[in-house]
Amino acid sequence: MNGHHRRNGTPRYSAWSLVQHGLTGAEWSRAWRAHPMRKSYDVVIVGGGVHGLATAYYLATNHGIRNIAVLEKGYIGGGGSGRNTAILRSNYLTPEGVRFYDRSIKLYERLAADLNFNVMFSQRGHLTLAHNDASLRTMHWRAEVNKLQNVDSEVIGPDKIKELVPYLDTSTTTRYPILGALYHPPGGIIRHDAVVWGYARTADANGVHIHQKTEVTGIDVEGGRVTGVQTDQGRIATPVVVNCTAGWATLISDMAGVRMPVQTFPLQAAVTEPVKPFLDTVVVSGTLHVYVSQTDRGELVFGASVDPFASYSMRGSLEFTEGVAGHVLELMPAVSKMRLLRQWAGLCDMTPDYSPIMGPTEVEGFYVDVGWGTYGFKAGPVSGEAMADCIANQRPPEIISAFGIDRFLQGRLVGEKGAAAVGH
Repeated sequence: MNGHHRRNGTPRYSAWSLVQHGLTGAEWSRAWRAHPMRKSYDVVIVGGGVHGLATAYYLATNHGIRNIAVLEKGYIGGGGSGRNTAILRSNYLTPEGVRFYDRSIKLYERLAADLNFNVMFSQRGHLTLAHNDASLRTMHWRAEVNKLQNVDSEVIGPDKIKELVPYLDTSTTTRYPILGALYHPPGGIIRHDAVVWGYARTADANGVHIHQKTEVTGIDVEGGRVTGVQTDQGRIATPVVVNCTAGWATLISDMAGVRMPVQTFPLQAAVTEPVKPFLDTVVVSGTLHVYVSQTDRGELVFGASVDPFASYSMRGSLEFTEGVAGHVLELMPAVSKMRLLRQWAGLCDMTPDYSPIMGPTEVEGFYVDVGWGTYGFKAGPVSGEAMADCIANQRPPEIISAFGIDRFLQGRLVGEKGAAAVGH
């Protein structure tokens, strides 16, 4: 990707190209193109979000596999990738989880250069608050696990917290006093749409076909192996199908005869009117089931834990708004006059151990990258890299070896609930 042009003639974005287009008034080329659907592909990826597009990108760039179709029933990034709150971190609880998410942070740090697309990664720091002794013990535990994996993470007290977030109420007279926090400087926020667009643009430049408004209706399996995919646009012959969906992961896997230990829950979020920047870090409270960050445009983004019922609904609820607003005001009373602009929901596929399911299945050629719960977006780059390696070399790389579906039968769970429940 060095030089002025990429594969297939896609021009590089640069200050010089911006000046050229400004002076000449020339149209910019399409970021990615629409292609006629081929009768067959070497790999078919179901799901046009960050996981599906990253898998396609790394297959093409790292392994030279370019005869790939990415199928998206709506528009790319229209599912979980466009509905999350775009928080990135790697301060997890298990060594497997910490290594995995730290690799993703490292890939995110260089992603804008790799994709020639500004993904607006702001590493502003991440605070996970502790309101009781049990939470504080967990924060110390996580900090030590993080340090052993060379991840920047430490427990800090109320005074240091007040320095980082002056508007946070750190007094001892609140209903849930803040005793300390796990501070993770590499954490932050990113522009989720830009990540999706960047992966799509560069995957397209490397020969990947992106088919939007193409719904998968069936997966053909003969003799225990995948032979093709049925879509509402026709059949595609392929020896490899990768399930990179969120919300519909079980439905797609059922088409191949593979059962997934997954339940789907809505996760709601909301955003306020923009104000002058005052919140430099991401603030999370597991006790209050709330997290808050401020975008580059000045809006406050709020979120909470998943709704307490399995559902495919993506509508907001008044109960969520009342609950999250009340908890945010407990943390930062000064924002009481701000107006809420909108709210929305996404779908989260929760596994029993709050860790993903990645790799091959009992059906040859059918791979899964699913079960991402509330923490899938931050894992997009490393998941794509690892799944591409897994497909190209026909074996799971070490970094995802703990996340295989067989762990549920063998009792090798990767328990991340202590760091994933509301730890966005």
